[in-house]
Amino acid sequence: MEFAKPLPSYLVQRYQGWKATSYKENQTWYRRLATEGQRPRAMVISCCDSRVHVTSIFGADQGEFFIHRNIANLVPPYQPDGDHHGTSATVEYAVTVLKVAHLIVLGHSQCGGVQGCIDMCKGHAPQLEAKDSFVGRWMDILRPRFENVSDIAGDDDQARAFEKQAVIASLENLMTFPFVESSVNDGSLSLHGLWTDIGEGGLEFFEAESQKFLPV
Repeated sequence: MEFAKPLPSYLVQRYQGWKATSYKENQTWYRRLATEGQRPRAMVISCCDSRVHVTSIFGADQGEFFIHRNIANLVPPYQPDGDHHGTSATVEYAVTVLKVAHLIVLGHSQCGGVQGCIDMCKGHAPQLEAKDSFVGRWMDILRPRFENVSDIAGDDDQARAFEKQAVIASLENLMTFPFVESSVNDGSLSLHGLWTDIGEGGLEFFEAESQKFLPV
C-alpha cells in the first residue's frame, strides 16, 4: 500500500502533546472506557463541517456522545435494500444496541452541502446533477423540501431556512425507521432538532408544536 503515507509532522506533534498531558492526567478514565465499553446517553447526527464541534458546544467528555457526521447532517428514509447505508447503520446501532435515550440532529449556519442543494434546485450546479456525484445524490434527500423555502427573499435568509429544513427532514426520516418509531412511542427515546449559528455561537431548538426554531 504505497499510497498510504505517514502522518504530517504537525499531527504527530499534537498527538504526542495530548498523550503527555490530557491522556496522562486522565489515564484511569481512558482505561475505564476501554474495559467497560461505551454507555453514551445521546447520539448526535451533525455535519462533517470542520467548524461544527459537537463536544465543545455541550462541554462533553469522551464516551458521552455517540456521534455520526455526514454532509448536511441528513438522515435518509428507511430503505432496507441490502445496499451500503452508513448513516442508517449508525442509527440502528445507537438505538438497538447502545439504547441511547436521546437522538439529536444538529444543523448549522453556512452549510456548504445545503448551499449546494440550493444551487442544484436553481440550476446553478450541473456538476452536482451528474449521476456520479456522491454529494449531489446525497443532497437529493433534501431537494424536495426546497419548495418550502423557494419564496424566501434574500440568499442568506433562504439558506438559513433551508438549513433548518434539513434538520426537520432528518427528524421525519428518522421516524420511518421501525426501531426508532417504536422506541419513541414507548418513551425510551426522544428526538431533538437543533441548529447552531457558527459565528454567533447561538443554538436553537425545533419546537414541534409551533413548527419553529426557538433560542435555547
